[in-house]
Amino acid sequence: MEPTLTDAELTVLGLLGEQPRHGYELERVIEERGVRAWTALGFSSIYYLLDKLAARGLIEATATPSAEKRSAKSRATYQVTAAGRDQCAAATRDALTALTPVRSRVLIGMANSPGLPEGDVVAGLTRRLGALREQLAEVRAARMRQEPLPAAASAIFDYSEAMLRADAGWTEATLGTLTKEAAVDKYDIKKARRELYAPSAKDFVVVDVPEMRYIVVDGRGDPNTSAAYAAAVEALFTTAYTLKFASKKALDRDFVVGPLEGLWRADDPQAFVTRDKQAWAWTMMISQPDWITEDMVRAAVAEAAKKKDNPALAAVRLIRLAEGRCVQILHIGSYDDEAPTLDRLHHRYLPDHGLTFNGDHHEIYLSDVRRTEAAKLKTILRQPVKTV
Repeated sequence: MEPTLTDAELTVLGLLGEQPRHGYELERVIEERGVRAWTALGFSSIYYLLDKLAARGLIEATATPSAEKRSAKSRATYQVTAAGRDQCAAATRDALTALTPVRSRVLIGMANSPGLPEGDVVAGLTRRLGALREQLAEVRAARMRQEPLPAAASAIFDYSEAMLRADAGWTEATLGTLTKEAAVDKYDIKKARRELYAPSAKDFVVVDVPEMRYIVVDGRGDPNTSAAYAAAVEALFTTAYTLKFASKKALDRDFVVGPLEGLWRADDPQAFVTRDKQAWAWTMMISQPDWITEDMVRAAVAEAAKKKDNPALAAVRLIRLAEGRCVQILHIGSYDDEAPTLDRLHHRYLPDHGLTFNGDHHEIYLSDVRRTEAAKLKTILRQPVKTV
């Protein structure tokens, strides 16, 4: 009976079954396809695996032109033998039906965690959650670079993403159980969802935005000259701080009021590039913790209306928004200088990656415009997307 192929051996054998390749090519394909996200294949193990597969007669080196150095192992090209093709097919059939037990190292860590200070356990799981979210973003980016994908490749990415989301969900839930959100702790959306509120300013990144709660006010027109816009922003912050104090008093749960955010829309998205602000419609909003309810919002609006005569308070409402897959970047500078970045997003990045719009343009204002000079304003530009 032939020895069983390890996952790494079967992966390399399958790649060589597609076409003959040398070590450098294997490294490139493995990196491009994000193979290391779903199989145990080390960076330095390719040539070791090639030697093992060759010794078993499953692959062989092809003829090397005399002009090349045969002693250079890194340039030797390998192809699958007939025996290798048969064993690869048999192992692949088995892999399609086999149930692999989960033996995640984190389970050993949890089993041993009672011997550690609680703070160490929370810190470790927090770092794990951040790494999982980063890895999920990398898998999504790898997928986008290769779209459109054949059904088999798409299924591999679906599985990888599902496993990472499940692991991240378990880690997040476990953290919540351990911390139990002590009364002295303040919930801060920028820290709780750091991957959504701290993007790079260098290039666009892909994020998966879950369903979140916001208090919102709708309007339209130029935000620089519209009295309705100013009233809407004031109403939102008045309501947000009233909710914060009510939550702390009634529930003993405190939170940091989130940054102002805005959903922007127009009949023609080009209006954002040309900065035709009169054509813009907007929904201004501030994120809310999950425990804030519609009854609490109505009570906060009523309380705020007693102290402040602002007609926009009557328009404040609580919504749930699930944007899903988005592309975002950090813009540093004046709001009126966003046009080149949006033009690059609309006319280069999205078409190059086979994507199109799937929701309103979203901006998150991290700076206080009253205290920050225009050149240093920090704004997250986010666009929900879908595959064309």
